[in-house]
This record gives sequence, C-alpha cells and structure tokens, in this order.
Amino acid sequence: MLNMDQKLIKRQEEGKIICTGIVGAGQMGRGMVTQMAIMQGITPAIVSDIKIENVINAFHYAGISDEQIAVAKTLKDVNKYMEMGKFVATDNSDLIAQANLVECAIDVTGVPEVGVKIAIDSINNGKHVVMMDVETDVVIGPYLKKLGDRNGVIYTGSAGDEPGAVMELYSFAKAMGMQVKVMGKGKNNKLDYACNPDTVMEEATRRKMSPRMLCAFKDGTKTMVEMTAMSNATGLIPDVVGGHGPVASPNERCKELNSLFRLKKDGGILDKHGVVEYVNGIAPGVFVTVATENEEIAYQMQYHSMGDGPLWTLYRPYHLCNLETPLTVAKAVIDREPTIIPIDGSVSECITVAKKDLKAGETIDGIGGYTTYGSIATAEETLKNEYVIYGLINKKARMKKDAKKGQLLTADMIDLDTSTQLYKVRKEQEAMYNGKC
Repeated sequence: MLNMDQKLIKRQEEGKIICTGIVGAGQMGRGMVTQMAIMQGITPAIVSDIKIENVINAFHYAGISDEQIAVAKTLKDVNKYMEMGKFVATDNSDLIAQANLVECAIDVTGVPEVGVKIAIDSINNGKHVVMMDVETDVVIGPYLKKLGDRNGVIYTGSAGDEPGAVMELYSFAKAMGMQVKVMGKGKNNKLDYACNPDTVMEEATRRKMSPRMLCAFKDGTKTMVEMTAMSNATGLIPDVVGGHGPVASPNERCKELNSLFRLKKDGGILDKHGVVEYVNGIAPGVFVTVATENEEIAYQMQYHSMGDGPLWTLYRPYHLCNLETPLTVAKAVIDREPTIIPIDGSVSECITVAKKDLKAGETIDGIGGYTTYGSIATAEETLKNEYVIYGLINKKARMKKDAKKGQLLTADMIDLDTSTQLYKVRKEQEAMYNGKC
C-alpha cells in the first residue's frame, strides 16, 4: 500500500472521492464505516443491513449526524440522495449493486448465499467488489474473478483479513527472491471442535459477538476457510488434511517456527514444504517462513537477527480486519489491482466434518452451527474422495447416511440444497475447469 495516503489525498483534493457501498452493518461493517469516514478520498456513501437501525447506528458511530443521513427504499431515491451528498441507509442490499455513483461494493455479511448475489450483481453492473466474506470466496472465488475480468472490474479479497494480510508478506518475500516454505496465520481461540452457539453464548454476549461467529472461530472453521483462501491465491497446499496446528509463542520474532517448520527428516513437523499452516499462540499475527540457497543472503539474514537458518520467519503481529478494507478499495479503484485473488481454479477446498454423531434423515447446518465444522484438504483429494464443500452446507441439507463424530463427509452421505444461487454458480465454476475446481 505504498503511497496510498498520497493517492487518497489527491483524490480528495480533486473532488474524486471514492463512493463505496457496504453490505452489512454489524460489528465489522460498523467499524469499517467509522474508519472510512475519517479517511481522505473515500466515503461510506451507502450502507445496507436487514436492520436499518444498524446502519443508522453505524453512521452515528462515525460522527455522522441525522441531518446528513437519508433512508432510501428505491433506486430513484438512492441516486437522488447520493447526488445530494447524503449518506444513504437502506435495508435493500440490491440497491448497492444498482446505484449510479457506487464505484465499489463491499460484502461484510459472512453469509455465502448473500455474498454470491452481491458480488455477481455488482460486477455485472460494472462495480469493483471487495469480498470480506471469505466463506464465499473459497467456494466460488475463481468464478467471480473471471466474471470481474470479463466486465473490466476488480474482484478481490480484503486487506486486514488474515489471507490479505499474509499475502502482503508473501509478495514481499517473493519479490526479494526468497523461497516461501510455509505461509500461515496464528489462532488465539482454543480449538473446540464440539462447541456450538449455546456453549459459547456467555462468552459471545460478554464480547458483543454473534454466537455463531464465535463458534466458527473456536471450532476452527474460520481458520480453515482462511487457509483455503491463502492456498488458492498462491498454490501452496496443506501438508495434511486440517493442518498440523503446532503451538508456539510470538516471542523473538517467532523463531520457534524456524525449527518447527523444518521437514521431519530434519527434526521438524512437516512432510513437505510449500504449505499453508496455522499456529496456536501467535494470534493475531500472520507469517511466512522462508529460505534461500544463496550463502551471502543466508549470512545477511543471520546478521539481521532473523536466526541461524536455514529457515527464517517473517511475522506481522497484527491484522486490522475491517479497518484495513478501505485500503483494498482504494487499491482496486485507483491502481486497478487486487489485494488477494484465486490464481486459477481451486488449489484447496474447505470441506465438511461431522461435529457430532449424525443420523440418516437428520437436518444439519453450516458455519458456526451445531452439527458440522470446516477443514482443509487439497482440491485433488477433495475431488478424488468426493468430500462435501463446506460452504454449500445450509440448514436445508440432510443426512442420507449415519456419520461418526470427526468423520469427513462425502457426497453420498448428504442431500444438499441445490436450489441456491451459490450451488448453481459453484456448478458453473466446476464446468469451467472440467469438474476440477
């Protein structure tokens, strides 16, 4: 994001302020609205949420007065109010894709079946799309990237989310000629595969979080989704299904990882290099572990206190989630470059695991729920074993066979809801790659 501050100041001075449309005004959306409101050259011009009061509150948190806010129900009103310079609140997310002055739509819902519609409608209306909804990206990201290309707009994941944050480290290392051996993120919530919205309710209430969101963090699903996005953007793959998840501390620049991420034959934990991984204990940071074959560069890395080698870890000890998203918007609009996108088709998939014993005929649910959680496997393994793509699980999915707790669920075990737009687009994506997605 070098010089982006100056680029945004120039947009402000020239009166070319980037008008964004934000879908979702919960915790993430609210913070994004507030952050964007204090920046130069960009504005949260229109915000939607199924609860209009959430949008009004988000604008209030940003210091925007009621006199500056207009509530709109129709496209005509949206366009009128935006042209007047009002901040527009709506409960109809479709209007963001259609509004004349919106340059970039941002999905902050975290709901794949909502994300797919927002992204496709916005792209088809010539708007850039920033997808904070990583759960959607890991199901149909390659399709959305190709659709963006065809429409001459940018589709991208967001800075601040772990995949976007670690992509900056990855690009930095690759630009320097380093070999990236491991790429990953920290995890701070203790892993609890069996948790559900009820068991985390007290903590969620205390932390002012959605119980389903907290559950998705604790059961590891969010970590697996984020690792899948990293894999699809770089070609790196999981070493094993679900990753190893070692424990380490962030002390001394994560030098523990230099040893942990050696191959097993060299005393480490990995069967191979070129992998995505997660580490318990170094959250909220992200990292890449690198190597070089050049003796002089190896000496210089030691000189710069990075460790003895042959592996060195570059560590960023924070990611600011929604607060960094406006920078991705600016990069897409001004530089016409994405922050993180799938390279071409899926390299890895987020797959479905039984959270408890499941019975034939039982209705199951998806992310942050009671019956399943997500894991990561290579796309090749997923196709071969017919693992069920986790993002396609919704509350209408039904078991056809019994499954044991911890079992990887396969296509012959589940009746999926095939009526959704997400499912249909996923099938179109698979057809693009002859079934190998």
